[in-house]
Amino acid sequence: MKNSFSLASGVALLIGATAAISGSPLAAPPNDWSKIPTKTVKLFYPGQGGYQWLRSPAHKRAYKKVLAGDSCVSCHEGEEEDIGNLLVAGKKLEPSPIKGKNGVIDLKVQAAYDSENLYFRFQWPTNMNRPGDMHNYLHYDGEKWAFYGGPRSSKTVRDGSQPPLYEDRLAIMLDDGSVSGFKAQGCWLACHTGMRDMPDLPTKAQVQAHPELGKGGLKKSDIRKFLPLSRIDDNASWDKVKSAKEIAELKALGKFVDLMQWRAARSNPVGMADDGY
Repeated sequence: MKNSFSLASGVALLIGATAAISGSPLAAPPNDWSKIPTKTVKLFYPGQGGYQWLRSPAHKRAYKKVLAGDSCVSCHEGEEEDIGNLLVAGKKLEPSPIKGKNGVIDLKVQAAYDSENLYFRFQWPTNMNRPGDMHNYLHYDGEKWAFYGGPRSSKTVRDGSQPPLYEDRLAIMLDDGSVSGFKAQGCWLACHTGMRDMPDLPTKAQVQAHPELGKGGLKKSDIRKFLPLSRIDDNASWDKVKSAKEIAELKALGKFVDLMQWRAARSNPVGMADDGY
């Protein structure tokens, strides 16, 4: 089975690793995608590899090239399957491997445009016998309603007491050239030590006490994706955040990336995708 996603965007921007895709000029959204050229992008499981690891000696034979601004594919093109299968097995950068998880996925990408919009279509195989469109199910046990199932990483799914029920998602980041390093290294710039599901995770209390991120600022309780240019130190530490005024100035200059997310259960039924940054 395959999942697919079509997205309309108001401006033509670069798409991380898929910036080389060539589209076809159209006067309207394509009615027949079979006429649009397809590029297959091999996506590999990244484990807990992030910005800091990418630039450390632990990233053997490649970290100096990263520091010099080279692209990830300049070293690893053609190695995606080997890397993904190594990481998903828990042999490197993955302390909690999940049995049966894909190490690599072939993503089919198509792009077309007209005078106003850029259209994308994505297709990928699922390892289930159904689409991955179940999320946040409620189950009544005779006494109460409770959430049922969950992601494969959850304890109850791992121990077999509940089934894996979690929606498929697709996320893309788009840049207009304003974010240094994004064209070469893409979303690696947005994943960091200290984020949720990454090493050295801060506690909820630590995040809430932070003057910019916590209760007195953005009211966050955990750390999600962020760009190095939003931090004051070279290591892009989660807590070394620039002031709200400085962040606003960066945004005004266009120094951010768009983050669009399609969700099989929570957005697809109403024909929508999240438009964030």
